[in-house]
Amino acid sequence: MALSYKARRRWSLVLLLIGLPLYVVVAVSIMNWLDRPPFWLEVLVYAALGFLWAVPFKFVFKGVGQADPDADPNEKK
Repeated sequence: MALSYKARRRWSLVLLLIGLPLYVVVAVSIMNWLDRPPFWLEVLVYAALGFLWAVPFKFVFKGVGQADPDADPNEKK
């Protein structure tokens, strides 16, 4: 079942405003439980986690920055 453009916009906002901060807190908490690794390894882990959080949600973010494809081009906002 494909999401509509408006639904993708709403879900992308939820993911960015709620999901990403929660993911950051979880990632930092997990890294704090472990003994502190060398700085270069810690930077690599955070960079990888920063990229990997969005991979499952690629379909939600795809095309959200574009104009609504279902909107009437003659309609004024």
